[in-house]
This record gives sequence, structure tokens and C-alpha cells, in this order.
Amino acid sequence: MQHITAPELASWLADKEKNPPVLLDVREPWEHETCHISGVMLMPMQSVPERISELDQDATIVCVCHHGGRSMQVASFLERNGFANVINLTGGVHAWAQEVDTAMPTY
Repeated sequence: MQHITAPELASWLADKEKNPPVLLDVREPWEHETCHISGVMLMPMQSVPERISELDQDATIVCVCHHGGRSMQVASFLERNGFANVINLTGGVHAWAQEVDTAMPTY
């Protein structure tokens, strides 16, 4: 499994020459409402097995959660189910709020 830091992801998203990844937010809806990275697809962790068909196996997917634990589990699950381009956001939205968007609320 690959890992990416919040600043690395921010640079990637800002680079219009690169194809953007699918940002898969695996947190709960209340967490997403509190704060989120713009453009994420919300799919709470427990719903991933039943909703996996909504994801493109050929896309690059960056899994996102609060601190990186749940997203790492989902990334591992996706890899075991044939997804080859899966990346975990190290530190999750908390790291994003501290290192990229300091105006983002934290919890």
C-alpha cells in the first residue's frame, strides 16, 4: 500500500497537469459535516463492502479518514479486492487541517 502526506496530496491536487485521484472519505457523515477535503466521495467504512461497485478499479484512489487508521484498513480491503492504485492519506483530515488548510475545523 502506498502512503501520501497531506502536503504531497495538496500539491498533487493543485497540479492541473496531473490527473486528480478519487478522494474516498471513509468517515461517518457527522465527521464529514464537521470538516472535509473539497471534492471527496463520502463512503463510510462500514458501507464500503456493499458499495465497492461504485468505485472504478482503474482509478487512483486516496483513502481518507480522521487520522489514517480506518482509511488504511479500507485501502487494504480495496487492494485485496483487485484495486491496484490505492493510497492512504497519512494523518487523515487532521493532518490536512494542521499542514494544509489551517482554517479547517478539527475534532
